[in-house]
Formats: sequence, C-alpha cells, structure tokens
Amino acid sequence: MTAEPEVIFFDGDCGLCHRAVRFIVRHDRKGRFRFAPLRGETFRSQVPEVVRSRLPDTLVVSAGDGRFLLRSDGVLYALEILGGPWKALARVGSWLPLRFRDSLYDAIAARRASLFRRPIQGCPVAEPELRRRFDP
Repeated sequence: MTAEPEVIFFDGDCGLCHRAVRFIVRHDRKGRFRFAPLRGETFRSQVPEVVRSRLPDTLVVSAGDGRFLLRSDGVLYALEILGGPWKALARVGSWLPLRFRDSLYDAIAARRASLFRRPIQGCPVAEPELRRRFDP
C-alpha cells in the first residue's frame, strides 16, 4: 500500500491528455488514481516550485512514494497500476530504452493538437460518483 495517493496531473486543454484520463478512469477499477490539471491549485500545492520549474509540458504522475514520473515513465507506471493486460503491456514497454520511449512520447506529444481534437470541456467528463476523484 502506498503512503500517498497516486495523482495524475494532466493538461486540461489537450485532447490526448483528456483521452488518457478517460481511459485511466475507465480501467482503474480499484480507484488508485486521483486527477488534477497541471495549471490547477492541487498541482501548485503538491509539487514544489523547484520541481514545477523543471518539468516539461507533459503528463506528470505523482507516485505514492513521492516520485514524480514524466513522459513514458508516467505512462508505464499508470499502466502497471491498472493491472491485467495493461500491466503486461507496461512490463514489455519497460524493456525498451528510456531514450527511445521518451522520443516516441515526444513525437506523439508534438503532434497531439493535430491528432487529437481539443476537448470541449477543460476537465474530462466523468459520472458523478467518479467526479470525487478529480481535484482542482
């Protein structure tokens, strides 16, 4: 069991991030993850300024053990936590060199605006019982 909740900080204006959050919410049957926007007050209060200033424009996963995982590490960590076939996919993905994984992540991120339509709403839409997992 982790000491702190797992939090996924996401870009609320990004269609790819929006879809990623919806995917994780749908497959996170144990409710391990919480979600908050990168520009929100939760991010500012939980991530020290010295860390925030060094972060690239990316999905950020705050692991329960205090680590901040970025890019492909964050994606693989989230898949690992989801379990089942996603955990197997994460394990296979972790065999790839970090430089290769992050290059692939960056290539997709650079094209995300043209590949994934911007969401109409800033925050991913969730059923009322799931909304409690979203922080400001």
